[in-house]
Order: sequence, then structure tokens, then C-alpha cells
Amino acid sequence: MESGLNLGQMFVVGFLGCEVGLDHWLARALADDQLGGVILFARNVDGSVQNIESPRQLMQLVAGLRQFAASPPLIAIDQEGGRICRLTQKSGFLASRSAMELAGEGVEATARAADQMAAELARYGINLNFAPVVDLNLNPDNPIIGRHQRSFGVDPALVAAHARVFIEAHHRWGIGCCLKHFPGHGSAGRDSHLGFVDTTEQWQAIELEPYRQLLAAGYADGIMTAHLINRRLDPSGLPVTLSPAMVTGQLRRALGFDGVVFSDDLQMRAISAGWSYAEAVQRAVLAGVDVVVVGNNLCPTEDAVREGIKAIEALLASGRIEPQRLNCSLARIARLKAMITGQQPWNFPVPPTT
Repeated sequence: MESGLNLGQMFVVGFLGCEVGLDHWLARALADDQLGGVILFARNVDGSVQNIESPRQLMQLVAGLRQFAASPPLIAIDQEGGRICRLTQKSGFLASRSAMELAGEGVEATARAADQMAAELARYGINLNFAPVVDLNLNPDNPIIGRHQRSFGVDPALVAAHARVFIEAHHRWGIGCCLKHFPGHGSAGRDSHLGFVDTTEQWQAIELEPYRQLLAAGYADGIMTAHLINRRLDPSGLPVTLSPAMVTGQLRRALGFDGVVFSDDLQMRAISAGWSYAEAVQRAVLAGVDVVVVGNNLCPTEDAVREGIKAIEALLASGRIEPQRLNCSLARIARLKAMITGQQPWNFPVPPTT
């Protein structure tokens, strides 16, 4: 790297294919660019198989990815349960239930289901789950949260209690978690996969409460930013992922979060409709994001890692960002990986209050 920093660690990317050979661009990114991690999908947006066909194939794929990597990678997945489930029963994996279903049976049901889920993820070498959702179900007609039963409910204390046991189960199996979607997607009326979503009028301050409660208990894995616009929180009208006022101001300073901030997929239309990929990477990093997520299914590209690194290096060359700021991100990423591998204890020490 020209900067001397392992900037590839600041990316988690998706890819097409159920196997990766030596000549695959992802193998080169893992080996040469020290890519921080990969995200696995069962199917692409067109319904075709993207990464996961069967248990045996998945185990071989993950083992191969680890062999190519210059440093241990994050192997990430969106395994919430119910509709948002990449390891499906149809493909030979365990059945799962949605957050709403589990919430109806109580916290103990969530704890049991999460333990079973985490054990399965660990079996296949997956070490980061982009879950649980801590959005409040304030709009049952929300097309991406409410209708898919992804929320544990409307009460922030209840949501935090379910999220806590979900996280603790994953920690027992050596898997990191990522709360989403900051600062709250449950009240929204539209889907940010499809374009700009302004929640200025719908969003409620209570949507921050699950984050406050979990952070107060010591949670320090990861939080994913939403691509939402909220002019009450940031009058600039920038999507949260690109907003210094939201990521550095609200999440870091006001809430005191010092874990890894992950972006939601930068290829979603809420971002790609307004900014080029390089601009989006730069704005996200300047906002305070530690890890840029590129799903590579909405707009597959083999250059996402290299072009993303170049975009950050351009920030350094122009003096728009200091090396120390990037070193802080790299330190957070390294700490999360150390917790996943058992080199550091999980930072969740405070007994539950709910």
C-alpha cells in the first residue's frame, strides 16, 4: 500500500460464485490487498444462486477463502431468521424463525433459537452475523422491516432484551454481531435499497433507546448505519452513512460507541443514485465509518476493493483525512477480530436489567 496502512481491512465485499479459485479476483484481494472480509448471500437479486448451494459446498467455500487470506478475514452473513435468512432450510440448513415470531414466545425462545443459529454458523466457519435488528416496529407497513417481521417489537427495553440474548449466544460460539439499522429504520415508509428514504417526519427519538441500553451494558461489536435521511438529526440532508453529524456526532460522541461502524451496502440506490462509488467511500470514511460494505449483487464489480482503497488513499494524499483517524478504524477492526478469535474477551460485562 502506498499509505503504509492496510486499508483493505476497511472493506467487506460480496462476490458471485459458489467457489473461488486462485485466479479469482477475490482470492487476489484477500491475499494482496488484505481484504478485511467477505459477505455471503444465498441468492442474487435476480433469484440465481450467488454463494450458497448446500452445507458441504459452503464449508468448502469458506475454507478456501480462509486459505487465500493474508490475515484472518471476517466471514459475514445476514442470518436474522425468518425471511432474512441466507442459510435456508430449502438448501439443507436448519429452519429459523423471525424476530417477531420469537418475541411472541419470550426472551428464552430467542435465546434458544439464537444458540442453535450461532452453532450452525460456527460449523461453517462464519464469524460475523449482521444481526440482530434493533429497529422498533413503529410502522407495521414498513416495506423492509415491519412486513418482513424483522423487529422484536415496539418496546425498546423488550427489543434490547431479545437482542442481548441473541448476541450472547453468538459470542459463546465465537461469532461477532452487528446491530442495525442506526439510528432506526422501523418507522420508515420506504425501502432504501430502492432510493432515497427521508424519515424526518416519521422518526422518533425512542428509536435510539435499544442502542443506549445495549451500549450501557458494554456491547462493543459493531453497528450498521442506515442510508436514511433525517433532517431533524442532520439538517444537511445527507444519508446517515455519509453524515459526520450522525456517525461521529451522534453514534460516537453522543452515544459513546467505540466498536466497529459498518456501512450498509454502498451499492444500494439510496447511495448510488447520488454519489459515485469512490465519492461514497470517501464520504462514508470521512463521516466516521470503519468498514465499508459492498454487497456486489446489485451492481457486481471486481474492482470494488482496489478502487475503494484508491479512494481512501486520495483522501490521505489531499490532506482531507489524517493517518491517525484511519489507524483508529484499523484498531477497532483488529479488536473485533481479536474478540472473535478469542484473543480478547467479549466486552459485554454488565448484568442484564430486563
